[in-house]
Amino acid sequence: MSEQSLGLIETLGLAAAVTAADAAVKSANVTLVGYEFAKGDGMTVVKLRGDVGAVKAAVAAAEMAAGRVGRVVATRVIARPAAGLIRLIDSAETVGCGRNGAQGPVPVPPQEEVPAEPVPTPPDASPSEVSGAEPAALPEPEPEPLPEPAPVAETAPEPEPEPDPTPEPPPVPYRLTRPKGPKGR
Repeated sequence: MSEQSLGLIETLGLAAAVTAADAAVKSANVTLVGYEFAKGDGMTVVKLRGDVGAVKAAVAAAEMAAGRVGRVVATRVIARPAAGLIRLIDSAETVGCGRNGAQGPVPVPPQEEVPAEPVPTPPDASPSEVSGAEPAALPEPEPEPLPEPAPVAETAPEPEPEPDPTPEPPPVPYRLTRPKGPKGR
């Protein structure tokens, strides 16, 4: 472990931790050791290993990405961790890829291939259609004629309302008055 650096990203919540781990692994040549839940407060620590420059770049990218999703509590890059730290980093609480010193990605179990279901053939299909040969050209159906639109009835325009016989009163003139000062001017 002395030849590889250690990167730690502590986030509040698992969503931010997963985002940080994704960004870190995609941005630089680092190995994801795993993650560890803190005992309370919902904090999660993402652990990385790799060369010093790669770990620094990965931690910076992880901090930016996790900051968009949640809260980044702390980040740390340890360039040459002491040999005794391996017990802290690869502890039983660490969940994930490189637990107990294993390097590389998690093996994915092979999935069974499900055979494709055969396509049912209609009972009235000819042998050439079943064998996959090109079917004979069928005559194209003629399009149906469109119905004629119904005539639009013309409506008489509504009569305008007649003006009111009573005219509006003229505006009342008003005077501007200045407030009188203390001496009554």
